[in-house]
Amino acid sequence: MDPTKLTRLPELGSRDRTVLDALLDEALVCHVGLVVEGHPVVIPTAVARDGDRILLHGSTGSGWMRTVAGGAAVSVAVTEVDGLVVARSAFESSMLYRSAVIFGVCSVLDGVEKRRAVDVLTEALIPGRVAEVRAPTAKELAATLVLALPLERWSLKISDGWPEDPPEDVEGPAWAGVIPRQSLYAEPRPAPDLRAGIETPPSVHGSVRPRRRSRIVRD
Repeated sequence: MDPTKLTRLPELGSRDRTVLDALLDEALVCHVGLVVEGHPVVIPTAVARDGDRILLHGSTGSGWMRTVAGGAAVSVAVTEVDGLVVARSAFESSMLYRSAVIFGVCSVLDGVEKRRAVDVLTEALIPGRVAEVRAPTAKELAATLVLALPLERWSLKISDGWPEDPPEDVEGPAWAGVIPRQSLYAEPRPAPDLRAGIETPPSVHGSVRPRRRSRIVRD
C-alpha cells in the first residue's frame, strides 16, 4: 500500500511541490506519528522547512526523539485552515484547508549542519531573531537533538472551493459562501524583568503583522 495515495477525495490531491513548500513555510506546528514500544503515538512539535527537507528538534532526553533518531519510520502531518465553507446545510459545510503528510526516516544532524539548522528553526518562528540574540552555547547544542526528514514521500490535499449545495438548497433562503481566515499575533508584552531602555526589536514588530493571508478560493 502506498501511503501517499489519497483514497478519500483524491480530486483534492496535488503533486505541486511549490504548494507543498508554501504550506511548510507557513506552518509552525506539525504532528509526528510513530510507534514507540509497540504503541502508536502522535506528538505535536515545531517544524521548519530547509530546502528539500523538514527539520524537527527537541531535548536529547525526549523518548520519542530518541526513537526517531534511532531510525523509526515516521509520518509528519501539517495542516493550515484557510477559512470556513458555509453551505446552505450543515452536511455540505466544511473548511478551506491545505494538508500534507510526509513519510520517511529522519537523519540526525550534527556539527556545523546542526548549528545551522537551529538557526533555520529559530528564523521560521521569528524571522530576523537570530541576529538579535546570542548564539547557542555548546552545552545547549549538546542537549538538543535536531532531525531532518527528506521531502521524498508525501501527499498533499487542498480544499479551496465554494459550497457545493444541491439545487434544492440553492433555491432555499439560507446564506452560503466562505469566511476567509487570517492568522496574526497580538501586541507583544515585555517580560516583567526586562531591563529599562530595551526597545521592542524589529523581529518582534514584524511578528505582529499578519503572518500569512488566507488562500483565495477558485473562481
